[in-house]
Amino acid sequence: MEHIVIIGNGIAGVTAARHIRKKSDKQITIVSAETKYFFSRTALMYVYMGHMKFEHTQPYENWFWDKNNIALKEGLVTKVHTENSNIEFASGEILAYDKLIIATGSKPNKFGWPGQDLEGVIGMYHKQDLEKLEQLAPDNKACNRAVIVGGGLIGIELAEMLRSRKIPVTFLVRETSFWNGVLPAQESEMINQHIKEHHIDLRLNTNLKEIKADKNGRVTSIIIEETDEEIACNVVGLTAGVTPNIDFLKKSNIELGRGVKVNRFLETNVANIYAIGDCAEQHEAIGQRRNIEAVWYTGRMMGETLAETICGNRIAYKPGHWFNSAKFLDIEYQTYGWVFSERNKKENEAYFQWKHPSENKCITISFDKDSKQFLGINTFGIRMRHEIFDKWLTEKQNISHVLEFLADANFDPEFYNLHEKEIVAKFNKENNTNIQLQKKSWKRIFSKA
Repeated sequence: MEHIVIIGNGIAGVTAARHIRKKSDKQITIVSAETKYFFSRTALMYVYMGHMKFEHTQPYENWFWDKNNIALKEGLVTKVHTENSNIEFASGEILAYDKLIIATGSKPNKFGWPGQDLEGVIGMYHKQDLEKLEQLAPDNKACNRAVIVGGGLIGIELAEMLRSRKIPVTFLVRETSFWNGVLPAQESEMINQHIKEHHIDLRLNTNLKEIKADKNGRVTSIIIEETDEEIACNVVGLTAGVTPNIDFLKKSNIELGRGVKVNRFLETNVANIYAIGDCAEQHEAIGQRRNIEAVWYTGRMMGETLAETICGNRIAYKPGHWFNSAKFLDIEYQTYGWVFSERNKKENEAYFQWKHPSENKCITISFDKDSKQFLGINTFGIRMRHEIFDKWLTEKQNISHVLEFLADANFDPEFYNLHEKEIVAKFNKENNTNIQLQKKSWKRIFSKA
């Protein structure tokens, strides 16, 4: 019986295992050094905040794996011997495979800061990070202040976690405005203000110089690069992005870049070895997507796609239109298609923007200046239907169509305030058009694309 070994039990690896099992009776072993059982990584913050217990983050009961004949093995893989088709563990144990799937995910970036490996310095990516944070910052008596370095989504999640226990937070962001390499200026500025309103000490245009320690090697303070200001703290969160977790492959003959190099079929340069999820790097980017995508849903899609290939139906990975969602404290964010920050905006792109006069709600719609084709939308504080925007992007609809039927896309619950009339009126005024907003139609919403 063919033995499929999967290194990594995140969403990519587990999805591959589940779909291989659905389609075959192959022998499957999932290997992980982090936890025995799969859990939802994005839910870790809610464990610390008291909204759920860790076992609630596990989508499957512990008996699921035995019932589905999927073996779980705990251990740290240190080498892949491609010539012998086996992997080696830190213990020296060897495990043979017929096909190997590398799904080892990401690890937090470190940029050589003095003190970056001290006791009290954490990331927020693994279960062990959560356990460490619980020890270091159980309350604001044990942790008088935390400093977070890096202004991405993990950074703002960590800030929200710490503030839930009333721990003072200083947030160092090297950009001049929060996430302004991704978001247009009106959205980035709104998030700046929202962070400050949550009593977080946001320091923009600020870099970390070093982390200082006491005689026992525990964090006591950080030094800011620009001013040499010293800020006393007990915890430093390094959230300046992630990088593929592939160090154990550097002595193998598997081709590596920043991640494990794969083709459109998620195959490496070595026969019967594949890579999926955050650690996989496409040789050539798919459309405008990045070569490496550390996103939950792309890991799931890669797992499903590769399962087809493993089971004899070789198909290419096709992620479709870009989309993503997140939360900035209590502001919900969604994006569909492509909306770039002003500094990355292309010459053919125009933006229409609307912002609520008093609430944290805004949208940016990107469209082609000449053809008026709809290119993408960002929404903050307004929930939208994924299927509607996916349909409009596929159909290459123009912005007039999007605005005319914008009510169909709104997914906010009943009794929420609706803003489509104001949005369309602002566009008409700015563009000298006469677009008429159509009433929401459930028939249109549930019709097939």
